[in-house]
Amino acid sequence: MATRSTPVRKAWRSLAWLLAVVVILGALLGAGKLFWGWGLKPQLALDLQGGTEIILTPQLAKGQTVTQDQLNQAVSIIRERVDAAGVSESEISTQGANNIVVSIPGTPDEATLARIQASAKLDFRPVICASNTQTPSAACTPTSASASPSPSASLSDTPAVKPKNASDEAWVTPVLLQKYSTFDCTTLSTVDTNIAPADKPLVTCEDNNSAVYILGPVEVAGTTISDASAGTVTSSQGVTTGEWVVNIVFNSKGTPEFSKVTTRLVALAPPRNQFAVVLDGKVISAPVTQAAITNGKPQISGSFTQPTATTLADQLKFGALPIGFKVESRNTIAATLGASQLQNGLIAGGIGLLLVVLYSLFQYRLLGFVTITSLIVAAVLTYEVIDVLSWQNGYRLSLAGVAGLIVAIGFTADSFIVYFERIRDELRDGRALPGAVEAGWKRALRTIFAAKTVNLLSAVVLFIIAVGNVKGFALTLGVTTVIDVLIVILFTHPVMQLIATTRFFSSGHPLSGLDPTALGAIYRGRAQFRISADARRAGASREAEHRQTIAERKAAELAAGSSAGVKASRAQAAAKAAAVDGSAAPGVETPTEAPVVETAAGASKAAPSKPAGTRTQPKRSSRSSRSTGRKS
Repeated sequence: MATRSTPVRKAWRSLAWLLAVVVILGALLGAGKLFWGWGLKPQLALDLQGGTEIILTPQLAKGQTVTQDQLNQAVSIIRERVDAAGVSESEISTQGANNIVVSIPGTPDEATLARIQASAKLDFRPVICASNTQTPSAACTPTSASASPSPSASLSDTPAVKPKNASDEAWVTPVLLQKYSTFDCTTLSTVDTNIAPADKPLVTCEDNNSAVYILGPVEVAGTTISDASAGTVTSSQGVTTGEWVVNIVFNSKGTPEFSKVTTRLVALAPPRNQFAVVLDGKVISAPVTQAAITNGKPQISGSFTQPTATTLADQLKFGALPIGFKVESRNTIAATLGASQLQNGLIAGGIGLLLVVLYSLFQYRLLGFVTITSLIVAAVLTYEVIDVLSWQNGYRLSLAGVAGLIVAIGFTADSFIVYFERIRDELRDGRALPGAVEAGWKRALRTIFAAKTVNLLSAVVLFIIAVGNVKGFALTLGVTTVIDVLIVILFTHPVMQLIATTRFFSSGHPLSGLDPTALGAIYRGRAQFRISADARRAGASREAEHRQTIAERKAAELAAGSSAGVKASRAQAAAKAAAVDGSAAPGVETPTEAPVVETAAGASKAAPSKPAGTRTQPKRSSRSSRSTGRKS
């Protein structure tokens, strides 16, 4: 037979769930401390800790200038790249007419620096020549003259025949062939290959310096990529090979362009059937085109690891920069506000918490300790969640985030007040405490859900549209709103279910804050006061009279007036008859002077007058005298 679920059993079950959540988060923090280098305190943002400042300057070709629109676009893209690692509350802004300043809290890791510094200027170029090809074509084989030209030798840089497409070997001029045959891959970072013209061929190397390439002009630009993600290759049997790749999705412009190029390359001989993926002037992958890709979803493979594949995917997903940048300087900066401001914020939060505690004890007596313990549990759970977000998702606690936590104290106390007032309303209506707890919970839960939904929507909208410190404020507000609901459901209500079974609270002790007599005498709710039963009946009578219509009141007045008129007419008729006859009517005597009655105190008092002829009849006995044969 199944065990009947009582409120007490439900309460202990809810408390067990809450304890499990707290223990799991604590265990996760402990494991992070032991194995992953986490800390037991949340990481602080730029305004409280300081960090690293990186100044980026654009790489421009001769005669090229950078526009303000390009700088603004670059700032937006870099901000999205930085925020991809978490809500770090970094600051990205322009400096002067050319530079971009990136300020990052703390000491950034290499992946974050690579994400920021790399311009991610991505292009797709067809391969014309490759040094790792076993049988190069004649156009890619340097002659003895071009291999070691004399200083006075004059080589042509103009194609002898107009190339038909980007894969045509006519692009290989003597100057280009000489550069290809003598190119040193170790100097690749100093030759500014990432600013090469898009309509000209390019001599460059693979990113690991394993091969030298002559690449044709750009045929598909990286700006046509709509999405990119990192993942592992899966075989036809559904088994993961462990090789990391980057999956690309082109937009409506890039899909037909990529389809046209792969359709041409698939029919060419090696190495011209390869399509090089060029990132910042380096070939990161040059896969062989095995089939025409018409759906706009190619896959970049190469010597990727999980971090490098994720970094590249983030760079491509958030857009390629309109121009290339290089790091001009990298400095360490101090905190803009410092620990004193954090201390002031914590003091302000402590004062707010103290005021909430004093109000709870004043308003709810010992019931206020339920509010206090609920706030303590909420604080523990919030600290664990913020710490996990800090070390796992890159969240940084700024002064704006501290403000969000302080505001959450009031929001959390609101839920308890709504619940307690609902319980008091039920007690005023005559329910016992266990029944009042359950009935009040059903009514309060709807109100709490409605209020917290509005708070959560506000936090989500603010998080989406805001940047910088405001985003951190929105995150803390949203997290504390969710935790508030969990605490009310898994802690406050179960505790109320348990204390409702205790004698101290269920008997309505004056110090419990749940005394039905005191609640009814002071305030009944809905702006009414407790009144007696007689006053309630009198009020009902007055209410009935008040609800009479005008016609009903006039009818009542006419009826009362006609009755008085009839009595007066009868009295006048009797007086006239007595005057005409000259004698009193039978049984009627003319009025005489009222006799004087001596009171017990010796004072004289006029006795009430009686009409003439009126006889005083003895009071009849309440008992029947028939049995004695006498009549009263």
